[in-house]
Amino acid sequence: MNFGEIVATHLDAVAFTRRYAEVPVGRRYRTVVTSAAGYPLDKTYYQTVKGMVAPLDILEPGGDLIVVSECSEGLGSSDYRAAQRRFVEKGRTGFLTELVAKDRAAVDEWQTQMQTKPMERGRVTLVTDGLDSRSRRLTGVECTADLGSAIGASLARHREDTLAVIPEGPYLIPVYRPAYQESVR
Repeated sequence: MNFGEIVATHLDAVAFTRRYAEVPVGRRYRTVVTSAAGYPLDKTYYQTVKGMVAPLDILEPGGDLIVVSECSEGLGSSDYRAAQRRFVEKGRTGFLTELVAKDRAAVDEWQTQMQTKPMERGRVTLVTDGLDSRSRRLTGVECTADLGSAIGASLARHREDTLAVIPEGPYLIPVYRPAYQESVR
């Protein structure tokens, strides 16, 4: 339980959670495979974005982030679909520029804003068979139903044979710490 002055208690809660969620990683990867943490979090694309953001610190700039999600209930709310539509129409930069100019946020557009972070860092591929073609276009990312091909293409593109796998994306926060690798030796 945590109580008291709001900023101090928030920082205490973050420090407590950090011990359980952060994992030091001694290098960055050009291929990172993650998920939306499975059922029930992978029922919508909206929830899937959470798994895309957590591994950003270990994704090499220009790398490939491959996220696996069922998306059996589609993209998400109608408000989220509207935000994704604006995102696809205006592009990442145009969407962000529009956000900055607004006085108030629209419902559920913050998750679209969060999606811009991994897209700025590298290429995002969604592995799913749960979205129709129209919804796939609204994700704004590359989509496939074949995880093996997505991984193979990424490893070939980067001429590497190593990758990072984060089975439950939003529940783990890998943190790049170059000195960590030295301490393991």
